[in-house]
Amino acid sequence: MNKAVFLDRDGVVNKIILKDGEPHSPRSLSEFEFTENIEEELRRLKKAGYIVIIVSNQPDIARGKMDVSELDKMNDMIQANLPVDDILICPHDDVDDCSCRKPRPGMISHALKKYNIDANQSFFMGDGWKDMEAAKNAGCKGILIDARYNQDVNCFKRAKHIQEAVSTILNKKEEF
Repeated sequence: MNKAVFLDRDGVVNKIILKDGEPHSPRSLSEFEFTENIEEELRRLKKAGYIVIIVSNQPDIARGKMDVSELDKMNDMIQANLPVDDILICPHDDVDDCSCRKPRPGMISHALKKYNIDANQSFFMGDGWKDMEAAKNAGCKGILIDARYNQDVNCFKRAKHIQEAVSTILNKKEEF
């Protein structure tokens, strides 16, 4: 079986946009900016044999606040610049009650089957409670990337930045 690292998009792969102190996803390609060192860190994971998959809620599609073509442009930019194996998106809102929207494990479960991934040997890096719950619900180990907006989030492991999270995964000094 394979091992994987799942990543939330906004706040992990790309920078979050703060409006009035609240975190928001970019709604256009012009607002989209990769986080520092993301390419290098994902290459480290790939070199170590991990499948790298982005798993992202994008409710602004269902809310009519973002056009699918803008999301496609962002996904194209990710695929052109980062070593990712797949990008899984939930375009629904909470009221849709779908199985793919985090904290439900639907997107991760789909990837586990598609890529023959062992959840117990896999990790999920995110910046919010829904990411940590999705990881737990899918049987993965969750690592929360620290941000000023997530200090109250309960998680299994916290990392100051993506470099620390990747080093934790690769060194496995701590028992998960």
